[in-house]
Amino acid sequence: MFPALETELKQQTLPDPYEDFMYHHLQYYGYFKAERGSLPNSATHQHVWKNNPRYLLSGSFGETADLIPDPLQKEKRLWPTCLSSTVHRQIEAVNRDSLMLSSPLLKSRQLLHDDLGEVNARPREPRDLFAFFSSSEPLQAPRWPIECEVIKENIHHIEWVPPQPEYFYQPTGNEKLPEIVGEEKGTVVYQLDSVPSEDSYFTSSRVGGKRGIIKELAVTLQGPEDNTLLFESRFESGNLQKAVRVNTYEYELTLRTDLYTNKHTQWFYFRVQNTRKDVTYRFTIVNLLKPKSLYTIGMKPLMYSQLDASTHSIGWRREGDEIRYYRNNTDDGQQPFYCLTWTIQFPHDQDTCFFAHFYPYTYTDLQCFLLSVANSPVQSQFCKLRTLCRSLAGNTIYLLTITNPARTPQEAAAKKAVVLTARVHPGESNGSWIMKGFLDFILSNSPDAQLLRDIFIFKVVPMLNPDGVIVGNYRCSLAGRDLNRHYKTILKESFPCIWHTRNMIKRLLEEREVLLYCDFHGHSRKNNIFLYGCNNNDRKFWLHERVFPLMLSKNAPDKFSFHSCNFKVQKCKEGTGRVVMWRMGILNSYTMESTFGGSTLGNKRDTHFTPEDLKSLGYHVCDTLLDFCDPDRTKFMQCLAELKELLQQEIHKKFNELGQDMDLEGSWSDISLSDIESSTSGSDSSLSDGLPVHLLNTADELNQKKKMYKKKRRKPLQSRKQRNKQYQKSNLMQESKLTEDAPEGAGFASTLQKQPAFFKNSENTSSSMMKNEKPRLNELNGRDKGTSLGPSKMTTLILTKNKERMQREKPGFTVSCSPKRNTNPSQEPAPDTKPNWSRNRYPATKGGRTTAVVYPSLHIYTYP
Repeated sequence: MFPALETELKQQTLPDPYEDFMYHHLQYYGYFKAERGSLPNSATHQHVWKNNPRYLLSGSFGETADLIPDPLQKEKRLWPTCLSSTVHRQIEAVNRDSLMLSSPLLKSRQLLHDDLGEVNARPREPRDLFAFFSSSEPLQAPRWPIECEVIKENIHHIEWVPPQPEYFYQPTGNEKLPEIVGEEKGTVVYQLDSVPSEDSYFTSSRVGGKRGIIKELAVTLQGPEDNTLLFESRFESGNLQKAVRVNTYEYELTLRTDLYTNKHTQWFYFRVQNTRKDVTYRFTIVNLLKPKSLYTIGMKPLMYSQLDASTHSIGWRREGDEIRYYRNNTDDGQQPFYCLTWTIQFPHDQDTCFFAHFYPYTYTDLQCFLLSVANSPVQSQFCKLRTLCRSLAGNTIYLLTITNPARTPQEAAAKKAVVLTARVHPGESNGSWIMKGFLDFILSNSPDAQLLRDIFIFKVVPMLNPDGVIVGNYRCSLAGRDLNRHYKTILKESFPCIWHTRNMIKRLLEEREVLLYCDFHGHSRKNNIFLYGCNNNDRKFWLHERVFPLMLSKNAPDKFSFHSCNFKVQKCKEGTGRVVMWRMGILNSYTMESTFGGSTLGNKRDTHFTPEDLKSLGYHVCDTLLDFCDPDRTKFMQCLAELKELLQQEIHKKFNELGQDMDLEGSWSDISLSDIESSTSGSDSSLSDGLPVHLLNTADELNQKKKMYKKKRRKPLQSRKQRNKQYQKSNLMQESKLTEDAPEGAGFASTLQKQPAFFKNSENTSSSMMKNEKPRLNELNGRDKGTSLGPSKMTTLILTKNKERMQREKPGFTVSCSPKRNTNPSQEPAPDTKPNWSRNRYPATKGGRTTAVVYPSLHIYTYP
């Protein structure tokens, strides 16, 4: 046992009075639930958590997890299943005497012990106040609504790149259209007991979902000859509701709608077992809602075989034959249904296979990736993880701040920001794969990645809607609404991720310019990758918001289609992220749409996208960002000229369609772009359904409080004498300021006139942006007399100084970048065919500069 403790126990006869008082006090108020004689000592505690990493990573406390509010009781319940018999005996011997609580060695939680037999205590390391992950702490297990049953198996898929391109399915015209017969003529082989519909709303959640024993929903096999498939989808991102066997090898499948709604069926992900080889099966999904789909033009479903993965390292692959997408002959009386049917031959007998609409990327996948970043001694230096907020179910929404530490506060203040988000629509997993490619590159040791971290601060929210991802929704959160229609919301508790993201960006805009905002999405009706943006009505920056998409199309010509981009702002899209951020002052505000299918361009024509293709686009976003910010404005102006020519062609085409002739030489630029461009109705848009019924009163109450608050903030009425005094005081201050700052103001105006168009492109995006920039610029003039240093010159200086430093420290890196400029090719995908434009980035500082510019003493931290 513990020799030192035995000696101490013999000497003690009474418990500590203060300990006894606090025990009763806390117990009376309900804060202390553990039994007095069963508290664990810190040595045993450390042994449990240190020697059971498998348990920690699973993150589940079993069926009684949320029934036990006290973490000490959770640990107590854990021990009988996790500890050896020797440890059991030692714990029982220690717990026999209630005086053990009085031991000063066991009373402190700040001491660590070497092992169970020694009491050589040492102080615990100070807790990191901000980091979430470490090798000694568990991942946070996903939290499910309490209505959801969740199986205990951990589903994991390997990543794999097909050795050959996966071509689109070519219809033969002989595809069968099976008639839907339903369970009246078939046999139900799988069905969820209860699914939260639009009549209910989210109330609470827990790890593991529904309490109680998990029922076996699949049918029971009658023997080895029974060839009935066994279905399952009660795992992360799964969403099969019912399977009906209508023939020996034919099944009708019903997808579960988004929770607390009666619609949004598109994403599917489920498992089948008890397969038979060399037999043709037919699956028909009977309740899809979109009239058009990529399945009509060659897209194939995805299949994953566990035997192939374990024996041949083969992962997800496109499979299926006789693929048809057609209208169902039945509906629910409110909306028509559509069917997707396909045939398949499984590669093995008695295999476990999965089917999915697209490559799954779950909340657990994200946490494992973030865990690797947090545990990396290099990446954790420039990538800081924070909690943006908690979702409705209590899942963590992570915010990553990525930038190299600045050498001075002034250098940090000069950095522009880039904001990237993904998975606001949970069924669009392609957004996560692009995000992963971006993070892989920006966190790498590539010279381009280091340069980007030197000149930008990246704010990244990799999964905006973890609740929807976990339960297998296609479009909504647990509020039962499309979050990408509620960026204007005032309901912080009902739409936490959207509310906190918007306010995080609002605070960022008050501190620095946000150069780019992009939200990664998926698209189910158009091939390729493209952007939706917003039109700028200011002729000074006309067409500037289209330059970044055009550059991206040149850098990824076989994946990205500029002609599929759209920049019209519709009334129904006013609540989307790109429009709200644009109105907040971000000129380059985009939604990136990535197809579920594949490419119709270049070398990848008529082939499906793989995760590697999407991850490579994350790299191209970084590559294009460097082109976009090149101090040499040649590429920018070249793209601007090309855009004007393309627009002129569109206007000619439009007038020809209308049968009108018009001389556009002098007046074509006066035509409104919104009159030329079609709407984005081809996007995967869902109209806003308004707020759920249970939130209507809440919204009204908040609006009333807002109005009352504004009334209270009104200035009280002043007398004439007070008004005259205030007027004279403001006039005197204004005159004195004009006389003192006249020379600096003139110099600053001339500096602004000399700025390249790109560096001032955000100054007129909105009145709020101007308000945010003016104080900083005035401060520059006020603190540095006789020095004109605009934001463009400061940024250019940072670029050139960082470039020179990198040249000194890394002899292998040259600034004149060719298409294959990376010294470490393993860190980025092989570049595709590049446009025929100059690649010399960040030229050396001109020789005319002889004196060093003095930075203003702004005190702004690197990681806001």
